[in-house]
Amino acid sequence: MTAVEKARPRGAGRWAIDVRPLRVPAFRRLWLGNTVAMFGFQFTTVAVPVEMYELTRDSLWVGMLGVAAFVPLLVFGLWGGAVADARDRRRVLLGGSALLWFSVLALLGQALLGVGSPVLLLALVAVHSVAFAVSSPARSAILPRLLPAELVPAATTLNYTTFTAASVFGPLAAGLVFAVAGTGTGLPLAYAMDAVLFTGLVVATVRLPAMPPAPPAEGELSRGGLAGIVDGFRYLVTTPILMLSFVIDLIAMILAMPRALFPEIADERFGGGAAVGWLFSAIAIGAMLGGLTSGWIGRLRRQGLALVVAVLGWSAAIAVAGLAHRLWLMVVLLAVAGAADLVSAVLRQSILLVHAPDRMRGRLQGVNTVVVAGGPRLGDLRAGTAAAFGGAGFAWVSGGLIAGALTLLLAAAFPTLRRYRSVRAADRD
Repeated sequence: MTAVEKARPRGAGRWAIDVRPLRVPAFRRLWLGNTVAMFGFQFTTVAVPVEMYELTRDSLWVGMLGVAAFVPLLVFGLWGGAVADARDRRRVLLGGSALLWFSVLALLGQALLGVGSPVLLLALVAVHSVAFAVSSPARSAILPRLLPAELVPAATTLNYTTFTAASVFGPLAAGLVFAVAGTGTGLPLAYAMDAVLFTGLVVATVRLPAMPPAPPAEGELSRGGLAGIVDGFRYLVTTPILMLSFVIDLIAMILAMPRALFPEIADERFGGGAAVGWLFSAIAIGAMLGGLTSGWIGRLRRQGLALVVAVLGWSAAIAVAGLAHRLWLMVVLLAVAGAADLVSAVLRQSILLVHAPDRMRGRLQGVNTVVVAGGPRLGDLRAGTAAAFGGAGFAWVSGGLIAGALTLLLAAAFPTLRRYRSVRAADRD
């Protein structure tokens, strides 16, 4: 056991976020670079829909940005995972990061030149999504190469916490840029901020050690492309705990994600205005606060049961929030849901990274990328369709209740899920 593993948090530190992974230099550099890059990424996240609406004055075009981003993510997320298992992960991450950087510079260039083409904007968003899909599985699969299994949950928590913090403060900073500089100057300035801040991740990746693919299992070939993707799915369907972890996340996101209902609820119950901004921020605020008090997550032994409880907490908080008619109460309940979602996300990612063999981690991270990105978008479709038939309140509350009921049924039908223990605990027992 290393000195990093032995240093246990005590007292109040048992609840504070576990920062032991930051004592490992390679992870510390990657985490810092990723944190800076994620903050910069929020500028582009805000700037692209603002620019599209400025060009078209049509929300349909803005909605098409989601399609332009999701389709490449679905295809290249799986392919990128297979490549991450068949090639040096550091090189894969560098290649994806270079393409991501190019797409941001291209967005900056077209804004400076005033090209004004909605089609070009859609194409650049698609390229940006391809780059993210290729690099994301490799970036996540690198963690167990840098850290002992003991610290993977803490490292995952640090990553999720900084992501949610960026999701809260990044859009606020981008909004300030547009408020001060206006759209004409604000758009290229926002893209430039992203391009500059992204250099932090590039530098951190360059300094990583080489990470060649793990040797294949006996009788198995190391391969990328479609064959590698098929191998990954074959492994997934024969590994119940990993399959169930993906299923439980899809249940939570497809059935109980109320995001598409925020504009209507904000207008009908709270008179519009700033209310919609609070609703969109509430889940991320809860996840960020949950991450800052997450020292206990890494010490959980019964991770499967804790995952079930976290998803039930998310579902219950969402259902009750849908009944609230006071803005502060709805925001608080959504924040509680966000904290539960952080616990769920950390546990799922930790189970995947520790339980799966290294030779499969890239491909499974590719599946995870598609599930994490696709679940909420399918949830938007479900919520909007249900609202069209039964109203926004019905769509919101019923989704949370059904998600909770299905989670209970899943846990009862598959004891493997609720009985799963962390590798460290299982080894000790």
